[in-house]
Amino acid sequence: MAATVRIPTVLRPAMGGLTTVSVEGATIGAVLAELTSTYPLIESQLLNKDGSLHRFLNVYVNDDDVRYIGGVDAPVSDDDEITLLPAVAGGFL
Repeated sequence: MAATVRIPTVLRPAMGGLTTVSVEGATIGAVLAELTSTYPLIESQLLNKDGSLHRFLNVYVNDDDVRYIGGVDAPVSDDDEITLLPAVAGGFL
């Protein structure tokens, strides 16, 4: 199954400047595994060492937050649109 993954500006340097990629996978976990296999520089920005999603990474399948539809086991269908949205925070150092 091929889904389109939208890449936000902050993650594009790790992916050669791409804005979208087509990725195969039946679940979010499979899609992210394929994505990080093809673009290894992005892995540390998406996943913890145990393979779970980073706490400050929001992932959506179409308009559904994957935290509420199964996390890395959330299903992905052909033509779904996956959005990766890292939380951005600021403050004083």
